[in-house]
Amino acid sequence: MAVSTSGIAPGMDPDVFEQFMDQLHRYVRERLIPAEQIVIANDAIPDEIVQELRGMGLFGLTNAAEFGGAGMNARQYVRTVKALAYAMPAFRSIISINIGMFSSALKNGGTDEQRAHWLPRICAGEIASFGLTEPGSGSDSAGMQTTAVKTAAGWVLNGTKRYITNAPHAKVALIMARTAKENLPKNAHVSAFIVPMDTPGVTVGKADRKMGQAGSAIADIILDDVALPDDALLGGEPGRGFAIAMQSLDNGRISVGAAATGYARRALDSAVRYASERKAFGEPIANFQLIQQMLADCEIEIYAAECMLDDVAARVDAGESVLRKAAAFKVFASEMCGRVVDRVVQVYGGAGYLAEYDAERFFRDARIYRIYEGTTQILQLQIAKHMLREFHSGTFGI
Repeated sequence: MAVSTSGIAPGMDPDVFEQFMDQLHRYVRERLIPAEQIVIANDAIPDEIVQELRGMGLFGLTNAAEFGGAGMNARQYVRTVKALAYAMPAFRSIISINIGMFSSALKNGGTDEQRAHWLPRICAGEIASFGLTEPGSGSDSAGMQTTAVKTAAGWVLNGTKRYITNAPHAKVALIMARTAKENLPKNAHVSAFIVPMDTPGVTVGKADRKMGQAGSAIADIILDDVALPDDALLGGEPGRGFAIAMQSLDNGRISVGAAATGYARRALDSAVRYASERKAFGEPIANFQLIQQMLADCEIEIYAAECMLDDVAARVDAGESVLRKAAAFKVFASEMCGRVVDRVVQVYGGAGYLAEYDAERFFRDARIYRIYEGTTQILQLQIAKHMLREFHSGTFGI
């Protein structure tokens, strides 16, 4: 049930949402964190836990109830992501593409028929993936080599997508492909296609081995003369794929920032516990002022990220364009998380370098936050370009 507040996206009933959050916090601490060593050992989330995530409705958090979703607004969604991300990253990763990118693209650019067909399946937990990056291009759409050629029967896709999260488990992928040979203004040479993964010609490469984030699978998606019907074109109109992808990435970047913020909190809690228990010179190292300084710096930065998260989510709910602020939040939160986990390793000292302690894993897991959904450097360029564009148009500043 939704409530109506003037100027604000309604979301779930507040009381129902708070009950859900209480349940989620318990589930994270009593079920997911104890299962982390199993995930690490097998590099996979146990099937029964994936089923539990489906049963809790986590694959459709922001989708409307008519599609089987929970109908959360942005502020509710980011609180959920931050709580889930207190556990190891794989648990958020398995649901994130469904919510932050695939569903967002359908809502922003899909036809009524596409939404009616796919959103109920996505909310029920059919895993999705999002194919933008290629071996020779990522943020640079001009370098995209995957092609979609129009035929009498529909479209034929050829190409390779790289580093695709959830590809080994996905039932459907949203694939960006070039529908014009020349590069067009506003990236109108790129379109988006809904590709069921069991379509003939679709193959998935071997899952990549990674530095961290055990249990989160990435792999190539190879498209070899993949024939699709006309209604596979997202929105039914060529040339809008890149714009839709970028709108979806705003949601993805907020999700990554929320995840980095939640994981930084987990790492700091671990450091506080370790510093309180570890003794040197006859007393807990938490009593030493330089240890306290590192703990305090972590708390300060996490609090700043939490404030940014609340602000950008509120702006989304108010209907504002948040491209620049989503990028700014993602940059700050991911870089912050990197600094926090580095300090946590330092607090642990020699133990922080050993795999038997959590600090070493936190350090490896956090590194990818500064890379995916837009590297820090790409997002810095994006932020600056928007600032300069506003300056030259006379809309920059107070």
